[in-house]
Amino acid sequence: MDLQLTDKAAVVTGASRGIGLAIVSALVSEGMRVVAAARTITPELKATGAIGVSVDLSKADGPGRLVALAEAELGGLDLLVNNVGGGDAGEGQTGGFLTFTDQQWYDAFDLNFLAAVRTARAALPHLTNSRGAIVNISSNGARTPHAGPVTYTTAKAALTAFSKALAEEFGPQGVRVNTVSPGPVRTDMWESPDGYGAELAKSMGLEQEQLLAHLPTAMGMVTGRLVSPDEVAALVAYLASPLAGSTTGADHTIDGGATKTV
Repeated sequence: MDLQLTDKAAVVTGASRGIGLAIVSALVSEGMRVVAAARTITPELKATGAIGVSVDLSKADGPGRLVALAEAELGGLDLLVNNVGGGDAGEGQTGGFLTFTDQQWYDAFDLNFLAAVRTARAALPHLTNSRGAIVNISSNGARTPHAGPVTYTTAKAALTAFSKALAEEFGPQGVRVNTVSPGPVRTDMWESPDGYGAELAKSMGLEQEQLLAHLPTAMGMVTGRLVSPDEVAALVAYLASPLAGSTTGADHTIDGGATKTV
């Protein structure tokens, strides 16, 4: 299927690994010109052929600098994918609400919510010119906030609500805004020896391999496996495409059937 994305220009944040890296690869394979933002430009990101930009989007001036550089490099902007986020740090994430400090709340909202707010604000003048699209990567934890660190899931819930508001305001100007909300994905968040999955396993008295083996069943994933980053990337590419021209203001859950509500 031709997604009609050839020569379109995109910015993808949080692009060095996991879901972000898969999104960059998918968009480049569809012929898009991509500026890929990350704190560290990894060899894997360089290998995609995207333009890597080292930037810390938790800093207030980072998003504006990123969009200005992308505009200069690409000569316009058709797509923004706000993928940057955090929930994969292990230590101090499993103790419950009373264990989280103000600083942890600030950090979670800076990276998972305000980075997207600031990047969207910088990008929207360009996206209205191109009648482009925004895809924000949220989490099914926004719908089931008990299923992860409360700081992370609350920030993702804010991101999902923000996306709905943008879709309503900027839809008449031709900009489509959607969210993609994955469940557990095979990324460092679950698989790294010092990530959230490892810390959760430790708190439950399990080996990390045991946790990962039982996680799909425990979370009600009827597919019986974790989500692949490539599956998330394929959904993002479709939502970026003119083929999804009437799809906006929607939250697309990709979690193996874990979310049971309608």
